[in-house]
Order: sequence, then C-alpha cells, then structure tokens
Amino acid sequence: MKASIAAKLAQLSNRLQEIDRLLSSENATADRENYRRLAREHAEITPVVELYRKYRSGEDDIRTAQEMAADPEMREFAEAEIRETRERLAGIETELQKQLLPKDPNDERSIFLEIRAGTGGDESALFSGELFRMYARFAERNGWQVEVMSQSPSGLGGYKEIIAKIVGRGAYSRLKFESGGHRVQRVPVTETQGRIHTSACTVAVLPEADEIADVVLSPAELRIDTFRASGAGGQHVNKTDSAIRVTHLPTGIVVECQDDRSQHKNKARALAVLAARIKDRQIREQQAKVAATRKSLIGSGDRSERVRTYNFPQGRVTDHRINLTLYKINQVMDGELDELISALAAEHQAEQLAQLAEEIQPA
Repeated sequence: MKASIAAKLAQLSNRLQEIDRLLSSENATADRENYRRLAREHAEITPVVELYRKYRSGEDDIRTAQEMAADPEMREFAEAEIRETRERLAGIETELQKQLLPKDPNDERSIFLEIRAGTGGDESALFSGELFRMYARFAERNGWQVEVMSQSPSGLGGYKEIIAKIVGRGAYSRLKFESGGHRVQRVPVTETQGRIHTSACTVAVLPEADEIADVVLSPAELRIDTFRASGAGGQHVNKTDSAIRVTHLPTGIVVECQDDRSQHKNKARALAVLAARIKDRQIREQQAKVAATRKSLIGSGDRSERVRTYNFPQGRVTDHRINLTLYKINQVMDGELDELISALAAEHQAEQLAQLAEEIQPA
C-alpha cells in the first residue's frame, strides 16, 4: 500500500477514535446539531476504518506466516497462507481506494428531471414522452415518487417540454449521468414511405437544492410575472392569472409553471425549479474548471453532446460515452436502466481511481 494512502487511513482511524470519545461524553447531546454532524461523520468513516483494520490484520498474518516459513516442515503451509493473504489484501486495497474517492455531496438528493424535444418536430416530442415514461418506470422500480412540475404537450402526443421532480434517496447518484443529447432512430408514425428518421431530445438531471444552504434567492434579483394559463386545465385555470413566470435577473434563467390552479403552488414549484437550475449551473461551472485540467472519461457534461442513441429497427441502445451497446431496447424503454447506469458509474469510478493513482505518485 502506498505510504500516502496508509497515512490517510491512519488519520481516519485516529479520527474515528476521537469521534467515539466525543459521542460517548456526558455533554454529547447538549448541542444536537453538532451531535448529528458527528454521528454522520462516524457513519461515513466506520466502514473505511474497518477495512483498514482488516488490511492491517492481514499484514500481521503475513509476518507470522513468514516466520513459520523458516521451519522446513511448515514452509509449504506458510507459503500457501502468504499467497492467499496477499490476494485478499489486494482486494481490500482496491476497495479502500474506492472508499477514499471524493464523494459527490449531491448523491443522496432528489432530482428535477427536465426533458425537451429537439430536432425532429412531432417525432421528437413523441420520443420525449417515451423518455419520460422510461425514467418514471425506473423511478417506480426504485420506490421513488414522481411529481410532474410543468409540462408542454405536443399536438400528436408526447411533450415539447416536461419537468418532473423525482423524490427518493440516491436519485441523483443513479441518474446524474443521464444529462445530455438522446437520439432516436426509427420510422415515425407520420412517415408514409417507411424511411428511418433521426430525432433528438435533451435530458437534464438537476439535484434538488437545499432551500437554506445551497441557493439564496434574493427577492431583489427576481422578476415574478403572472399570466393566464393556456391549454387544457379546466375553466378555472384558463380564466384566472394563476400561471407564474419567474426570471432570475443575474443569470437570465426563466422558469414558468402553470399546471396548478393555485398561483401560490405554481410560484412555489417555479422557485424550487429555479433554485435547482441555479445550483446545477454552479456545479457545471465548477466541473468546467476541473475539466480544463483533466477531461473526464464520461464526457464534458455539455448538454449539447450526444450521449445515447436508441435505434428501434435494430433493437439496440448505444451509450457513446463508454461504447456500450445493448440489444434490449424494449426492456430499456420500460425502465430497465440498471445495466447502463452501473456501467457509467463504473467508468466514472475507474477514471477517479486513475486520477488518484497519479496524485499519489512519488515526485
């Protein structure tokens, strides 16, 4: 094990002992917020330290076996023990490196999912509806709740734009690599000559912002307009100025919400989406700074780049970032995304491990 990694693990072990002492002190619960913070830190550190202790125990086992190998009668047994232990330690070391990778602070958050039709007209809008169903089915499989925040239906079905909130622990960690351009290749229902067309939609996955800590929305920086809702929704929706448009003046970000009869509820929804978009912009600006020095294997995160193609005539789905093709398009469109999502997460982790290896190389 690299000396720098061993030193960091030793620090974590000492820190865990210190937290144990603080949590067991008589005044531990006097400051409830500090107690919760220490408890969270304890839960994060404990698995890493336990692995480290197993690694140290294995090193002790090897030293004991090496001493035994001095005895000719025990040499064969000792050498076998050394080989097995070293193999076990190699696995533990790999797992320790993964545990030491920087955690995304947004991983456990719920998300806002935004899907917009792009090139392809009505066919693109139809596909945006199918993508929304795909993600809704995936959310259902994970026990998450889906709430439509805003939608703009198209004439032949589907959506020109749809924004939904997916509420569930870990939603962002599972879906954060879905942002980007999604292409569909198939014969549209409006095509009379049987030609295959290519259409596109864009998907954006935004972590839900913490109302207090993450994004502060100053009233002086907001322009809030009310207007009469358009489209379906009943007489009340169409006869009152219940629709809300919020403009964030510093960034120019605009959010509209008109799905609810209540102006108050539409405003609350619009502000929640606005906060998530501002937070997402902040995240992408930070990622752009990192990407300037090191390009991620999974892509730059630019929403304009093509990330996945759904080819219906061939029954395949191809993720271009990791060159993975699956011939199970019906299952994927029904929300079976685990294989794609796990492969993307594994590639991202491999890139992080490569970066960690570079950082700990001796000068």
